[in-house]
Amino acid sequence: QVQLVESGGGLVQTGGSLRLSCAASGSIRSINAMGWYRQAPGKQRELVAVIPSAGTTTTADSVKDRFTISRDNAKNTVYLQMNRLKPGGTAVYYCNDCVSTVWGRRSSYWGQGTQVTVSS
Repeated sequence: QVQLVESGGGLVQTGGSLRLSCAASGSIRSINAMGWYRQAPGKQRELVAVIPSAGTTTTADSVKDRFTISRDNAKNTVYLQMNRLKPGGTAVYYCNDCVSTVWGRRSSYWGQGTQVTVSS
């Protein structure tokens, strides 16, 4: 089994910053792509940013100049630094990892979600 635990969400004023973390644990051999998604009330879940095990990251155009994704492979952790937050950033943020387990399987795992609320 693989578990993803997110932290770092909360309430912030417009223009403020937050840093989200997502730590993976369990029967992990390696983690391929790691990503962040968000779902605002009444809307579909959308991609925020993805960082592969090698290569360049992908970031949504709406946040490209304000959000930065990074990872620490030694800690099996992915981060999302969010700067200059806007009220439109209010959502539940989910991390998603593509994990190869010690049992030889590759699966996609989701965190439980962390609430980010941006007040105007």
